[in-house]
Amino acid sequence: MPDAPYDQVKDQLLDAALLHVPFDGWTEATFMAAIAESGVETGLARSICPRGAVDLAVAFHKRGDDAMVKRLKAADLGEMRFRDKIATAVRYRIEAIEDKEAVRRGTTLFALPQYAGDGAKLIWGTCDLIWDMLGDTSDDINWYTKRATLSGVYGSTVLYWLGDDSVDHQSTWDFLDRRIGDVMQFEKIKAQINDNPLLKRVFAGPNWVLSKVKAPSRMPRVDLPGSWTGPN
Repeated sequence: MPDAPYDQVKDQLLDAALLHVPFDGWTEATFMAAIAESGVETGLARSICPRGAVDLAVAFHKRGDDAMVKRLKAADLGEMRFRDKIATAVRYRIEAIEDKEAVRRGTTLFALPQYAGDGAKLIWGTCDLIWDMLGDTSDDINWYTKRATLSGVYGSTVLYWLGDDSVDHQSTWDFLDRRIGDVMQFEKIKAQINDNPLLKRVFAGPNWVLSKVKAPSRMPRVDLPGSWTGPN
């Protein structure tokens, strides 16, 4: 099914904006230049991107997510260890980035207090996609901890990658492997606690409380103007 006009116009604006982001960042100046160069009527552009370049920065991140998903669907990860599948997915996401400077500027933008929530939501969304693509079926507290942990791994790896000038970014992939190794070690410790009868009794109360936490209800993924998902 072809893209809706809404998506086509946003793509036009984003493509035009990316020429200016390295110089002006995700700013009003970039947004106005994108309008002028794309030929999109100003009122339409404002209706699609009420926050101007901020909404284009969000669209740029989601474009990378879409490229990652497409590549993961085409990849054969069947024989890989699970930790390697995670590393591959994170690597695919980073390699999907079209412009490092656009990400650097976006990092600055989403560090601002008024947009920090957007930035956190985007990273969480990326990690949620990764877990979904890798077949995660957890529906308890693990649903949250997996995504929170991977968000930390992904965020720190992107920051490392921004400053990495090694050949083929090999230093970044080594860094990513170490971070995943740290996570796997933590998971190993958790398993040891659960297997220890004494510690299992000590943590019985907290574990009971955590067992009552459930994953949010699954809704179809949509990105349409006017869409809204109510609280559970």
